[in-house]
Amino acid sequence: MLELSDIHVARGDFALAADLRIAPGARVAIIGPSGSGKSTLLSLIGGFLTPQRGQVSWQGTDLLPLSPGQRPVSFLFQDQNLFPHLSVAQNVGLGLRPDLRLGPDQQAQVQDALTQVGLRDMGPRKPENLSGGQQSRVALARVLLRARPILLLDEPFSALGPALKSEMLALLGRIADRTRATVLMVTHDPGDARAFADQTIVVDQGRAEAPQPTQALLDNPPAALRAYLG
Repeated sequence: MLELSDIHVARGDFALAADLRIAPGARVAIIGPSGSGKSTLLSLIGGFLTPQRGQVSWQGTDLLPLSPGQRPVSFLFQDQNLFPHLSVAQNVGLGLRPDLRLGPDQQAQVQDALTQVGLRDMGPRKPENLSGGQQSRVALARVLLRARPILLLDEPFSALGPALKSEMLALLGRIADRTRATVLMVTHDPGDARAFADQTIVVDQGRAEAPQPTQALLDNPPAALRAYLG
């Protein structure tokens, strides 16, 4: 269980409160107006931001004393966070060893991950020689190798067209099934939430609400969410 208990964080004029629980293996969308605190919520879980009050825990373990690298979390940003001077295979290999000193078995794992995301022959390429969708696949392959139980995504496919985004959401779903990860994905698109997430967290007016079933929430949204969705 991922738990955010009595969380309060303030940054200048901005404040966010949260008190919620997410079951292991859940797929959760996070939706709300720009500037409402969606990315802040991910940063709290990932360890990039410390609350003034409250606790973040996973399976009963307090995460607050742990640095981002020590937490059971993988984080996928909108820009995919690929290193331009490294090859595709090296970018993926970072998921196993930051120093990239990979043995034969680990190199085979990298190749298998690339195959699973449809990039079997692209290991030697540099990220600049890939399309946006292919770069997203590289980032997902690295996440697959990290095999952390919590996966946080901050609008990872927002720059992609509708068809390619749908394809990437389906691939993300297959990776989530394979790794049994708990996935939290920030999105502005209710279609993404319907396509991927069983539950949705609404962030608005300084509060992240408890997860609710996605279809029911979007079929009959509360007033604040209705106003945002238009």
